[in-house]
Amino acid sequence: MDVLLSIKPKFANAIFSGEKQFEFRRVIFKDKTVKKVYVYASRPIGLVLGEFDIEEVITEDPNSLWSITKSASGISRKYFDEYFKGKSIAHAIKVSAVREYSEPTTLMKLFNVNRPPQSFMYVDLNLSEDW
Repeated sequence: MDVLLSIKPKFANAIFSGEKQFEFRRVIFKDKTVKKVYVYASRPIGLVLGEFDIEEVITEDPNSLWSITKSASGISRKYFDEYFKGKSIAHAIKVSAVREYSEPTTLMKLFNVNRPPQSFMYVDLNLSEDW
């Protein structure tokens, strides 16, 4: 089982450039067998740009999570604090083995859905090497 994540374009690009090595979430998927993330860059791009493997998911209080992830977060402390404001638990997905598609594709073509998930969506897709 894999997940499709909706990510703001600037953060999606930072993941593929290697600047952002953690994807932060207020809510995390419950299925611990998830090993791959498909990256949907939200509007104005509106396409699946690629995928990455999950090295680990770190769950901590926000201050502890920032201490662990800040050097490779790809975001400012101010943005982090605003994102997790009022939350006692925060999650970070450690990004590894990033694969950016040579041709970004639509949700319909890849997953047969026409609406992006608000946060995440479980998907089960085995792409061929030719894809």
